[in-house]
Amino acid sequence: MVVLPDPEPLNELIESLTKLPGVGKRSARRMAYHLLQYDREGAKQIHDALDHALNDLVHCKMCNSFSQEEICAICQSPRRDHSLLCVVETPSDLNMIEASHGYHGLYYVLMGKLSPLDGVGAQTINFERLLKRVFEYPVKEVILATNFTAEGETTAHYLGTVLKEQNIKVSRIARGIPSGSELEYVDAGTIAWALNDRRSG
Repeated sequence: MVVLPDPEPLNELIESLTKLPGVGKRSARRMAYHLLQYDREGAKQIHDALDHALNDLVHCKMCNSFSQEEICAICQSPRRDHSLLCVVETPSDLNMIEASHGYHGLYYVLMGKLSPLDGVGAQTINFERLLKRVFEYPVKEVILATNFTAEGETTAHYLGTVLKEQNIKVSRIARGIPSGSELEYVDAGTIAWALNDRRSG
């Protein structure tokens, strides 16, 4: 059976959708057909929203997250503790910490992590910008809140070393047992880290 190739505009749309995390060729094709066949208005809204975001969003001068202003609302807020700076990998990590309502300092978003195997080094992520931020707007403590992946740990170790060389107080978020969980269902690695990071009661 001869399978006809997709028209070029459709193929371009499918290839573009595969750039989304977790979206393979099959899922991208299904999305493309759905948008074109059943929801052309939705497709137009996605187009307009992407165009708006690409043209109107910039990186905040202080925290490097996305913003419509030169300095975002969090960095401008007088209610935040400007002596604390929490370093995260992505804007979504920032949002998760904000959702916890347990942190009231400022942030710096790396927009990535060290990954030597993928060719992502300190220059690629532009760590110099973080150092410049720390010296232009001095803080008492930098909290490293990168993920507990191999790349996140490498990033935290590298940043911690560089910042400590500049006599800046550095701390790392702790790993532990999730609230409400039972030990028998928690993996051994998490239990080990919880024991290592224990504190007096």
